[in-house]
Amino acid sequence: MYSKGQIVFSKKGRDKGLAFIVYDCDKDYVYLVNGKERRLEKPKKKKIIHIQPTNMLDEDIKDKLEKGSILDAHIRKALARYNGDM
Repeated sequence: MYSKGQIVFSKKGRDKGLAFIVYDCDKDYVYLVNGKERRLEKPKKKKIIHIQPTNMLDEDIKDKLEKGSILDAHIRKALARYNGDM
């Protein structure tokens, strides 16, 4: 249902309404990063029911996540592009 590089929004918690990128996922949880508060070294573990998926998948980020050659700056730039902040 979720894949690496997918953009999602938090529905619950202190980070409600914020955009994240899926770093990894398992059966009940996804691990989210945004390059600022949630960096690659310490992704946010969040239950699947507490996030809102989108149809947006950043292929560039997905490739970098699979290769392991990604930086927090890449995550921030991808989210800024999606939010229209650039």
